[in-house]
Amino acid sequence: MINTTGMMLVVVVFCALAFDYINGFHDTANAIATSVSTRALTPKRAVVLASALNLFGALYSTGVAQTIAKDIVSPKFATQEVVIAALLSAIAWNLITWYKGIPSSSSHAIVGGMVGAAVARAGFAVLQWQGLGKIVAALIFSPIVGMILGFIIMKSLTYSFGRFAPSRVNHGFKKMQIFSAGLLAFNHGSNDAQKSMGIITMSLIAAGLQAQTVLAPPLWVKLACALAMSLGTAAGGWKIIHTMGGKIFKLEPINGFAADLSSSIVIWSATVFPGLHLPVSTTHVVSGSIMGVGSAKRVSAVRWGVAQQMLVAWVVTIPTTSLLAALFYTVLSKFI
Repeated sequence: MINTTGMMLVVVVFCALAFDYINGFHDTANAIATSVSTRALTPKRAVVLASALNLFGALYSTGVAQTIAKDIVSPKFATQEVVIAALLSAIAWNLITWYKGIPSSSSHAIVGGMVGAAVARAGFAVLQWQGLGKIVAALIFSPIVGMILGFIIMKSLTYSFGRFAPSRVNHGFKKMQIFSAGLLAFNHGSNDAQKSMGIITMSLIAAGLQAQTVLAPPLWVKLACALAMSLGTAAGGWKIIHTMGGKIFKLEPINGFAADLSSSIVIWSATVFPGLHLPVSTTHVVSGSIMGVGSAKRVSAVRWGVAQQMLVAWVVTIPTTSLLAALFYTVLSKFI
């Protein structure tokens, strides 16, 4: 018979995989919105491409998973109840923003959830302030870097191909967008799926099934999280695709390629660069890159009103999910 600890671990794994699945369809837009909006790929082909490369990306590395497992909350305080409350909070926020078609950050949601649930259990002293500071800094500055890089890449492409006929340029970059969309999907999987891997690893440590010194997720965790995200990606997220692909800036193939490439560089660097292994928000990075690409054409080409609405959602995500997680933890603690 499974004891209480075992049952709680099963719930944690289920919630973590549910979060990964929702993250998959919530953030599908990040990888394919530009290629769909420019008609470089049909929606069906774009989703299939993103699903496959999300899967391969999720199996690529474990550095971000280890960061999540140790740098937000001290592992000994990350009880099953804390993790479940954090996941429920992040899932609820992702579903709300998906329903409203708002490109919010799953990364912000899970970080906010972990902070809120842990503080509700044992106060602010349980937070790993140094590690948490690095994570929050990465979440804040990565879209800014994406915007700057998008601007530079777009200006470079304009300088290189500006003398050619627009129809010829767009035809060529439609093909290039297939490559850039696949690259972005791979990098999305390599960073985002690791967040759930780190959460499950924390729970395995809390349950005494994995040593505190071993922070790398087991193979079954990597496979389960990769598959969950891939299946979620296959479900699509068309409301957010509409926002990302057209409401921020009217994209042409060359713009879509520049946005995808700049986003991929930022996410890949945060994921694998020695000493970093930081979780970043694919949503924020791609949005920032699109704004940078649009600004390279002309500042007025960017619909800054939509960008402002997205910024508000970004700012409120961590405090909202923190409060939700604290509420979930309070309720769970009364029944468990």
